[in-house]
Amino acid sequence: MRADDGMPFAVRVLTIFPEMFPGPVGRSLAGRALEDGLWSLETVDIRDFARDKHRSVDDTPFGGGAGMVMRPDVIGDALAAVSDAGAPLIYLSPRGRLLDQARVRALASGPGMSLLCGRFEGVDERVLEAHEIEEVSLGDFVLSGGEPAAIALIDACVRLLPGVVGQADSLAEESFADGLLEYPHYTRPREWRGRRVPDVLLSGHHERVREWRLAEAERSTRERRPDLWRRYRRKTEGDNDERD
Repeated sequence: MRADDGMPFAVRVLTIFPEMFPGPVGRSLAGRALEDGLWSLETVDIRDFARDKHRSVDDTPFGGGAGMVMRPDVIGDALAAVSDAGAPLIYLSPRGRLLDQARVRALASGPGMSLLCGRFEGVDERVLEAHEIEEVSLGDFVLSGGEPAAIALIDACVRLLPGVVGQADSLAEESFADGLLEYPHYTRPREWRGRRVPDVLLSGHHERVREWRLAEAERSTRERRPDLWRRYRRKTEGDNDERD
Protein backbone atom coordinates (compact mmCIF):
# COMPACT_ATOMS: atom_id res chain seq x y z
CA MET A 1 0.00 0.00 0.00
CA ARG A 2 1.10 3.61 -0.45
CA ALA A 3 2.76 5.09 2.58
CA ASP A 4 0.97 8.44 2.16
CA ASP A 5 -2.74 7.58 1.83
CA GLY A 6 -2.95 3.80 2.12
CA MET A 7 -4.03 3.39 -1.51
CA PRO A 8 -2.07 1.28 -4.01
CA PHE A 9 -0.31 2.93 -6.95
CA ALA A 10 -2.95 2.54 -9.68
CA VAL A 11 -1.89 1.91 -13.29
CA ARG A 12 -4.39 1.90 -16.15
CA VAL A 13 -3.34 0.91 -19.65
CA LEU A 14 -5.41 1.67 -22.74
CA THR A 15 -4.41 -0.68 -25.55
CA ILE A 16 -5.72 -2.82 -28.38
CA PHE A 17 -3.60 -5.67 -27.01
CA PRO A 18 -4.62 -6.07 -23.33
CA GLU A 19 -3.24 -9.62 -23.37
CA MET A 20 0.28 -8.12 -23.42
CA PHE A 21 -0.16 -7.14 -19.75
CA PRO A 22 1.09 -7.61 -17.12
CA GLY A 23 3.82 -9.35 -19.12
CA PRO A 24 7.27 -8.84 -17.55
CA VAL A 25 5.86 -6.63 -14.77
CA GLY A 26 3.89 -9.63 -13.56
CA ARG A 27 7.18 -11.31 -12.62
CA SER A 28 9.96 -10.84 -10.07
CA LEU A 29 9.80 -7.81 -7.75
CA ALA A 30 7.04 -6.00 -9.63
CA GLY A 31 4.97 -9.18 -9.85
CA ARG A 32 5.26 -9.87 -6.13
CA ALA A 33 4.37 -6.26 -5.37
CA LEU A 34 1.30 -6.62 -7.61
CA GLU A 35 0.23 -9.75 -5.73
CA ASP A 36 0.82 -7.99 -2.40
CA GLY A 37 -1.36 -5.04 -3.41
CA LEU A 38 1.41 -2.42 -3.48
CA TRP A 39 0.17 -1.42 -6.92
CA SER A 40 -2.77 -2.29 -9.16
CA LEU A 41 -3.12 -2.80 -12.88
CA GLU A 42 -6.20 -2.30 -15.04
CA THR A 43 -6.24 -2.81 -18.80
CA VAL A 44 -8.79 -1.16 -21.05
CA ASP A 45 -9.38 -2.66 -24.50
CA ILE A 46 -9.73 0.27 -26.88
CA ARG A 47 -11.62 -1.93 -29.32
CA ASP A 48 -14.50 -2.11 -26.84
CA PHE A 49 -15.25 1.49 -27.79
CA ALA A 50 -15.26 0.96 -31.55
CA ARG A 51 -18.36 2.04 -33.45
CA ASP A 52 -18.73 -0.70 -36.03
CA LYS A 53 -19.14 -4.46 -36.09
CA HIS A 54 -15.51 -4.91 -37.13
CA ARG A 55 -14.33 -3.10 -33.97
CA SER A 56 -12.24 -0.69 -36.04
CA VAL A 57 -10.11 1.80 -34.12
CA ASP A 58 -8.27 3.44 -37.03
CA ASP A 59 -8.86 5.13 -40.37
CA THR A 60 -6.92 6.60 -43.28
CA PRO A 61 -5.11 9.90 -42.63
CA PHE A 62 -6.48 13.17 -44.02
CA GLY A 63 -4.01 14.60 -46.52
CA GLY A 64 -2.95 11.16 -47.69
CA GLY A 65 0.10 9.16 -46.80
CA ALA A 66 0.96 5.66 -45.71
CA GLY A 67 -0.51 3.88 -42.73
CA MET A 68 -3.54 4.43 -40.55
CA VAL A 69 -4.37 6.76 -37.65
CA MET A 70 -6.24 5.91 -34.45
CA ARG A 71 -9.63 7.66 -34.41
CA PRO A 72 -10.28 10.47 -31.89
CA ASP A 73 -13.88 9.43 -31.22
CA VAL A 74 -12.90 5.88 -30.27
CA ILE A 75 -9.89 6.97 -28.20
CA GLY A 76 -11.91 9.77 -26.59
CA ASP A 77 -14.59 7.36 -25.39
CA ALA A 78 -11.96 5.00 -24.00
CA LEU A 79 -10.29 7.86 -22.13
CA ALA A 80 -13.61 8.99 -20.68
CA ALA A 81 -14.07 5.53 -19.19
CA VAL A 82 -10.86 5.85 -17.13
CA SER A 83 -10.97 9.55 -16.35
CA ASP A 84 -9.15 10.30 -13.10
CA ALA A 85 -8.32 13.93 -12.39
CA GLY A 86 -5.66 12.97 -9.86
CA ALA A 87 -3.55 10.74 -12.13
CA PRO A 88 -1.39 11.84 -15.07
CA LEU A 89 -2.52 10.74 -18.53
CA ILE A 90 0.48 9.73 -20.64
CA TYR A 91 0.81 8.83 -24.31
CA LEU A 92 3.91 6.80 -25.18
CA SER A 93 5.27 8.48 -28.30
CA PRO A 94 8.69 8.87 -29.99
CA ARG A 95 8.03 12.59 -30.32
CA GLY A 96 7.37 13.02 -26.59
CA ARG A 97 9.58 14.44 -23.87
CA LEU A 98 12.49 12.12 -23.14
CA LEU A 99 11.77 10.13 -19.99
CA ASP A 100 14.30 10.55 -17.19
CA GLN A 101 14.65 9.33 -13.63
CA ALA A 102 13.38 12.60 -12.19
CA ARG A 103 10.07 12.19 -14.04
CA VAL A 104 9.88 8.55 -12.98
CA ARG A 105 10.34 9.54 -9.33
CA ALA A 106 7.63 12.18 -9.64
CA LEU A 107 5.20 9.68 -11.16
CA ALA A 108 6.00 7.04 -8.53
CA SER A 109 5.27 9.52 -5.74
CA GLY A 110 1.76 10.16 -7.07
CA PRO A 111 -1.49 8.16 -7.05
CA GLY A 112 -0.78 6.36 -10.30
CA MET A 113 -1.02 6.95 -14.05
CA SER A 114 -3.05 6.14 -17.14
CA LEU A 115 -1.03 5.08 -20.19
CA LEU A 116 -2.30 5.32 -23.75
CA CYS A 117 -0.60 2.89 -26.13
CA GLY A 118 -0.71 3.98 -29.74
CA ARG A 119 -0.46 1.78 -32.82
CA PHE A 120 -0.25 2.29 -36.59
CA GLU A 121 0.89 5.87 -37.39
CA GLY A 122 -0.28 7.16 -34.03
CA VAL A 123 -3.27 8.93 -32.51
CA ASP A 124 -5.34 11.76 -33.99
CA GLU A 125 -3.83 15.01 -32.70
CA ARG A 126 -7.19 16.41 -31.62
CA VAL A 127 -7.70 13.85 -28.88
CA LEU A 128 -4.23 14.56 -27.50
CA GLU A 129 -5.02 18.28 -27.39
CA ALA A 130 -8.53 17.87 -25.97
CA HIS A 131 -7.34 15.73 -23.05
CA GLU A 132 -4.03 17.60 -22.55
CA ILE A 133 -2.18 14.32 -22.71
CA GLU A 134 1.49 14.27 -21.72
CA GLU A 135 3.66 12.68 -24.41
CA VAL A 136 6.64 10.65 -23.19
CA SER A 137 9.41 8.99 -25.18
CA LEU A 138 11.90 6.33 -24.12
CA GLY A 139 14.44 7.47 -26.70
CA ASP A 140 15.16 8.31 -30.30
CA PHE A 141 13.85 5.10 -31.82
CA VAL A 142 10.51 3.71 -32.99
CA LEU A 143 8.62 0.70 -31.61
CA SER A 144 5.74 -1.15 -33.25
CA GLY A 145 3.43 0.17 -30.54
CA GLY A 146 3.27 1.81 -27.15
CA GLU A 147 2.91 -1.39 -25.14
CA PRO A 148 6.65 -2.22 -24.70
CA ALA A 149 7.29 1.38 -23.68
CA ALA A 150 4.39 1.26 -21.22
CA ILE A 151 5.82 -1.88 -19.62
CA ALA A 152 9.20 -0.20 -19.23
CA LEU A 153 7.64 2.89 -17.64
CA ILE A 154 5.53 0.80 -15.26
CA ASP A 155 8.59 -1.18 -14.14
CA ALA A 156 10.62 1.99 -13.59
CA CYS A 157 7.90 3.46 -11.36
CA VAL A 158 6.89 0.33 -9.45
CA ARG A 159 10.43 -0.46 -8.29
CA LEU A 160 10.50 2.93 -6.52
CA LEU A 161 7.36 2.27 -4.48
CA PRO A 162 7.91 1.71 -0.75
CA GLY A 163 8.32 -1.97 0.06
CA VAL A 164 9.05 -3.19 -3.47
CA VAL A 165 12.86 -3.27 -3.37
CA GLY A 166 14.20 -5.10 -0.33
CA GLN A 167 17.26 -2.90 0.20
CA ALA A 168 16.10 0.66 -0.28
CA ASP A 169 19.72 1.90 -0.03
CA SER A 170 20.41 0.36 -3.43
CA LEU A 171 18.03 2.86 -5.03
CA ALA A 172 20.13 5.75 -3.78
CA GLU A 173 23.32 4.47 -5.43
CA GLU A 174 22.08 3.42 -8.86
CA SER A 175 22.45 5.25 -12.17
CA PHE A 176 20.95 8.75 -12.33
CA ALA A 177 20.27 8.92 -8.57
CA ASP A 178 22.81 11.76 -8.22
CA GLY A 179 22.98 12.73 -11.87
CA LEU A 180 25.73 10.19 -12.61
CA LEU A 181 25.90 6.77 -14.20
CA GLU A 182 26.50 4.00 -11.70
CA TYR A 183 29.97 2.81 -10.75
CA PRO A 184 31.11 -0.70 -11.87
CA HIS A 185 30.31 -3.75 -9.72
CA TYR A 186 32.40 -6.82 -8.85
CA THR A 187 31.80 -10.09 -6.98
CA ARG A 188 33.48 -13.50 -6.53
CA PRO A 189 35.80 -14.87 -7.77
CA ARG A 190 38.49 -12.30 -7.05
CA GLU A 191 40.26 -13.19 -10.31
CA TRP A 192 38.50 -14.26 -13.49
CA ARG A 193 40.26 -14.91 -16.82
CA GLY A 194 43.24 -12.89 -15.68
CA ARG A 195 41.15 -9.93 -14.55
CA ARG A 196 41.33 -8.98 -10.88
CA VAL A 197 38.91 -7.10 -8.68
CA PRO A 198 40.30 -3.61 -7.91
CA ASP A 199 42.36 -3.76 -4.71
CA VAL A 200 40.48 -0.88 -3.10
CA LEU A 201 37.30 -2.96 -2.98
CA LEU A 202 39.12 -5.62 -0.97
CA SER A 203 40.71 -3.15 1.44
CA GLY A 204 37.84 -2.91 3.93
CA HIS A 205 38.43 0.87 4.00
CA HIS A 206 34.92 2.26 3.54
CA GLU A 207 35.94 5.85 2.85
CA ARG A 208 38.43 4.81 0.17
CA VAL A 209 35.76 2.58 -1.41
CA ARG A 210 33.30 5.47 -1.41
CA GLU A 211 35.85 7.77 -3.05
CA TRP A 212 36.72 5.14 -5.67
CA ARG A 213 33.08 4.56 -6.53
CA LEU A 214 32.41 8.27 -6.94
CA ALA A 215 35.50 8.68 -9.16
CA GLU A 216 34.44 5.72 -11.31
CA ALA A 217 30.89 7.05 -11.63
CA GLU A 218 32.25 10.42 -12.71
CA ARG A 219 34.64 8.84 -15.20
CA SER A 220 31.94 6.65 -16.73
CA THR A 221 29.52 9.56 -17.02
CA ARG A 222 32.16 11.86 -18.53
CA GLU A 223 33.13 9.27 -21.17
CA ARG A 224 29.71 7.80 -22.02
CA ARG A 225 27.22 10.59 -21.42
CA PRO A 226 28.73 14.05 -21.96
CA ASP A 227 25.24 15.57 -21.66
CA LEU A 228 24.77 14.18 -18.16
CA TRP A 229 28.33 15.15 -17.25
CA ARG A 230 27.78 18.79 -18.20
CA ARG A 231 24.57 18.89 -16.16
CA TYR A 232 26.29 17.27 -13.18
CA ARG A 233 29.19 19.73 -13.34
CA ARG A 234 26.83 22.70 -13.43
CA LYS A 235 25.00 21.35 -10.38
CA THR A 236 28.12 20.58 -8.35
CA GLU A 237 29.69 23.94 -9.20
CA GLY A 238 26.46 25.66 -8.20
CA ASP A 239 26.39 23.80 -4.88
CA ASN A 240 29.98 24.85 -4.20
CA ASP A 241 29.11 28.48 -4.93
CA GLU A 242 26.24 28.35 -2.43
CA ARG A 243 28.52 26.93 0.27
CA ASP A 244 31.07 29.66 -0.42
